[in-house]
Amino acid sequence: MIFKRVILYLGIVLFVTACYKYKAPKKPKHLISKDKMVNILLDLKLLSSTTGKNKRILDEKGVDAETYVFSKYNIDSLQFALSNEYYTFHIEDYDEIYKKLEDSLDILKKAYETLLKEETERELKEKKAKDSIERAKKKLKDSTGNDTKKKLIEKEEEGVLIDPV
Repeated sequence: MIFKRVILYLGIVLFVTACYKYKAPKKPKHLISKDKMVNILLDLKLLSSTTGKNKRILDEKGVDAETYVFSKYNIDSLQFALSNEYYTFHIEDYDEIYKKLEDSLDILKKAYETLLKEETERELKEKKAKDSIERAKKKLKDSTGNDTKKKLIEKEEEGVLIDPV
């Protein structure tokens, strides 16, 4: 029983001390700023989420999302990897980056929802206008035809013959 406790305590001590061998990565010489990191991650997320026709177009043109984003922000994959490693170790900074990323995605989502709503409303107005024009044409056609027939019937009843043309 005592032997098991000693082994258990020794295991806990070894486990705790083993975690200390991981030291923080050094701050990269060309660390990407937090704001730029937010923009890079935002672009990577948007490009990686493309589907359907847009995805096919990107594939046909041979566009690689990471290569495109890295060239857009004038960075290389090593600089991104080192900066990402640095920020992931410093979790408070990475949390701040992801909060900003989340906020940016929410703003984009709301903007696109607003655009979609406006487009839908515009299409409904156009459809209503087109439908009302069609109804007016139909009503005009019906009323003209009915009125002419009524007048002819009334004139015939009175005994007056008229040429409808």
